[in-house]
Amino acid sequence: MKTGTLYIVPTPIGNLNDITLRALEVLRSVDVIAAEDTRHSSVLLNHFGIESKLWAVHEHNERQKAEAIVQRIQEGQSIALISDAGTPLISDPGYPLVNACRGAGVPVVALPGACAAITALSASGLPTDRFLFCGFLSPKQQARLSALQRLQDETATMVFYEAPRRILDTLAAVQEAFGPERQVVIGREITKQFETYLSGSVAEVLAMVTADSNQQRGEMVLMIAGAPAHDHSIPAEALQLLTLLNNELPPKKAAKIVASHYNLRANDLYKHTL
Repeated sequence: MKTGTLYIVPTPIGNLNDITLRALEVLRSVDVIAAEDTRHSSVLLNHFGIESKLWAVHEHNERQKAEAIVQRIQEGQSIALISDAGTPLISDPGYPLVNACRGAGVPVVALPGACAAITALSASGLPTDRFLFCGFLSPKQQARLSALQRLQDETATMVFYEAPRRILDTLAAVQEAFGPERQVVIGREITKQFETYLSGSVAEVLAMVTADSNQQRGEMVLMIAGAPAHDHSIPAEALQLLTLLNNELPPKKAAKIVASHYNLRANDLYKHTL
């Protein structure tokens, strides 16, 4: 018996015209479409006249549904996985299902398509040669701040999704963690009628969003410029002084003195004493 296929199919994040011809072909041809919210997805499918059967597969039931879906694929059926918008699994359900399919050795085919993070990043004006996608921050204040503080030395552009009701609190936490001058960009309502991009220092963007309640609505992608790259090369004379001071002082104290004298990072020097 021929095995079926699990297709991972991106759907539009706003503008329905962004769906691909291949996505429409797959959605029309599969036996079942596994959707995050069948009511939401029905609007898209009805718009394009797609009548494939819908199953609800979301974060609360996908582990239980995975076994049944794998069995159907092994029996020869093909199934498409879609989320409410964008590419499945990118801060959306789907990982347990795809993992189960890979584990069972059934084919998994991912289609390219809409993704809010990539779309926003490409238009942000921030460096794109390296970026770190972080998904959603914690809704809890201290956990959110702690997560941002752990990224203080990250040199890649950081990309987050954020809910409109939390955007002011999140920008305030970004300012506390990275300082008021760190560059940020917010992409809002991407591909939709009221699409906007706000860019500047975090202090400037926070002021703009605070002053305009319209900028506190809709789907948002928050991008934060990475930290400046540091030159970690340490002059030989600095290492020589560090060795001498280590004989007389605690390592952290010695590293701090040498760092101050040579305008270096104390942490880099301290690592040489470990």
